[in-house]
Amino acid sequence: MRGGANVPLTVGIDVGGTNIRASVVDGAGEVLDTVTAPTPHSARALEDGLARAVRELCGRHAIGAVGLAVAGFVDEDRATVRFAPHLPWEDAPVAQRLTDRLGLPVILEHDANAALWAEYRFGAAAGGRNVVLVAIGTGIGAALLSNGQLYRGSFGVAPELGHLQVVPNGRACACGKRGCWERYCSGTALADTAIELLATDPQRSTVLAREAGRDPGSLTGRRVAGAAQDGDPVALEVMADFARWLGLGLAFVSDIFDPDLIVVAGGVSSSAPLFLDDAREHYATSITGARHRRLARIRTAQLGEAAGMIGAAELARAAVLTDQDAVPVAQARR
Repeated sequence: MRGGANVPLTVGIDVGGTNIRASVVDGAGEVLDTVTAPTPHSARALEDGLARAVRELCGRHAIGAVGLAVAGFVDEDRATVRFAPHLPWEDAPVAQRLTDRLGLPVILEHDANAALWAEYRFGAAAGGRNVVLVAIGTGIGAALLSNGQLYRGSFGVAPELGHLQVVPNGRACACGKRGCWERYCSGTALADTAIELLATDPQRSTVLAREAGRDPGSLTGRRVAGAAQDGDPVALEVMADFARWLGLGLAFVSDIFDPDLIVVAGGVSSSAPLFLDDAREHYATSITGARHRRLARIRTAQLGEAAGMIGAAELARAAVLTDQDAVPVAQARR
């Protein structure tokens, strides 16, 4: 066993809509072993797949507990998935079902919370006290750390920062509202803003206009960011608009939460050199009382796609070490 005699190895699982990724993580946050599999489309098949992945890892390591990072609403006891838009669970007692099957303690956590906890313990949020994580990908996921503890709200679903309304009657959002922050500050928003700009003057960007003309769906945020790196004028304008919305949104959040540190994560963060300095400037000038208060440091995440697994594993480890009735380190049931 690594990480000390009293620090068991644990498994952290990123339960995505496309793939399951399960990793053995030690007490230092190091990933020792990983298995992946496609995500099944029924609840029973998904739980079978999760149990199979854990058992495979238990065949090679002594495991003390399992943590699942889930993109969805998890109840305040971290035992039930209330709703997950890309997974077949609804009001499902997933933790107990898997505990019964595996003979190991199992906890659930929202994927953004798990990522923030990993960054706090081992990455960009280390040393922070009140921290906001904003994970920018297809939409916006978010998590809050308050005085060194994850803040989940009264019913386990806080915070949904991506669905703060920033533009009344603005762009339609999949949540049913209009003008949500993530509709102007996400990978999807990069493509939407580019299409809007090209509609007014398609000759300003021959490459992006040609791609959008052939198939508007092919114009992704990643492609827009790549065009901006190449100096495309429309793409650069898109990134400037994105930076403005990121800075404004972070100012809104800071007016409420007053963090000392903000961590920008998710797929779009890989393009941070294109927007982060401008976003910091917008944040600094938009926050209430800017000249009379300390501003949060704004950093990019360090742990990448492994953060959710590492965080879920670390939270499972903490649970098993503090629960006197936890199942001791053991092989999972065959």
